[in-house]
Amino acid sequence: MNQNPICHLPSAICSALGKWGSFVRFSHTVFALPFALAAMLVASRDNRGWPGWRTFGLILAAMVCARTCAMAFNRIVDRKFDALNPRTANRHLPAGQISLASAMLLCALSAAGLVVASFFLNPLCFYLSPVALVMVCLYSLTKRFTDYTHVFLGLALALAPVGAWLAVRGAAVSPLEIFQMTTLAAAVILWLAGFDIIYALQDYEFDKSHGLRSLVVAWGPSNALAAAFLAHLIMCGLLFGFGFLCGFRLAYLLGWFLIVGCLVMEHWIARRRSLNWINVAFFRLNALVGVIFLVVVAVEVIFQGGFRMR
Repeated sequence: MNQNPICHLPSAICSALGKWGSFVRFSHTVFALPFALAAMLVASRDNRGWPGWRTFGLILAAMVCARTCAMAFNRIVDRKFDALNPRTANRHLPAGQISLASAMLLCALSAAGLVVASFFLNPLCFYLSPVALVMVCLYSLTKRFTDYTHVFLGLALALAPVGAWLAVRGAAVSPLEIFQMTTLAAAVILWLAGFDIIYALQDYEFDKSHGLRSLVVAWGPSNALAAAFLAHLIMCGLLFGFGFLCGFRLAYLLGWFLIVGCLVMEHWIARRRSLNWINVAFFRLNALVGVIFLVVVAVEVIFQGGFRMR
């Protein structure tokens, strides 16, 4: 008996969504999203309260579109290197699971989605959206011309909290808020640069033999790990300074200590364990850093009375 093909539609849709989500590493949204939402909450306090579900939805849409565009662009421009690297040879484009035309269409649509979401947020976000697109895509090309590719990745993800802050405040952002916002952005840059250096250890031999650049290739694994540790050390100082600038107290301080502990554990794993453990350090611990930061910022904002649902 022939089965009704309609019965297979839900599973086919789920399979397709899973494939495309894996293609753009949708799960890695947990790195930038908590910092963006935390920035939104801080920008919304001082009797302004919750920015509204419309603004929240547009911020979320802009973030997802920007990250999808960046990851699709990365997979497109790196597809030849991915095919040569044993670690990445099974990715969707080299393996033929997704066509190049489909990937390019996704990249274009998500770029357009960012611009549209920015248009409905406020004029400042709309005018800056092309700059954001250039920045998030530029990282994918930097291994070809600079050793500081990790810093460019940090710059790309630091746009998330900056964009969320400006989405709430627009051109009305105050000098103090600019200082708070840039302090948080600098912390995100150093956080990303540090753990991207650790992640790049996996491809040290491949990158070196194929002329791809990074601090791991330029300085060697040991010196690069020292640079990553220094980046995270300064990042912790900046996060502490951000809490001070925002007037945060006990909850934030406790969260700060937990974040420091996660980063210490990450560097211990990178130095003491095999490369197979790097994914643990890269994903789980850094995802936890973002979640802890969002939770303690939300607690501080709520209990300081600067948060009202509308």
